[in-house]
Amino acid sequence: MILKDTVKQLKKSINSSHSGSQEVEFNLVAPDAKKVFIAGQFNNWNPQAMPMKKGKDGAWKIKLKLPPGKCEYKYFVDGSWVNDAARPDCVPNPFGTSNSVITVQ
Repeated sequence: MILKDTVKQLKKSINSSHSGSQEVEFNLVAPDAKKVFIAGQFNNWNPQAMPMKKGKDGAWKIKLKLPPGKCEYKYFVDGSWVNDAARPDCVPNPFGTSNSVITVQ
């Protein structure tokens, strides 16, 4: 219960701390996944801070309010980092792979 409350507070803090922010929905189709999180610049790349919710269609979703500009992120699926295939824009990261990028207007 404490972890759930901490996650809610973190999401609320992120969503309310950006004036002029825009709500963005992230979706990942991974029907066989057990746990999916999103991590990025918006949560200090914490791979377990923002769990996504699985829908009946097998898609994992979360809505975040992000400030205008470019934002790097990745999904953390059952312990592995995964790029967002729905958004092909990527940039190299220091680990020799790449991060997905979204541009918020």
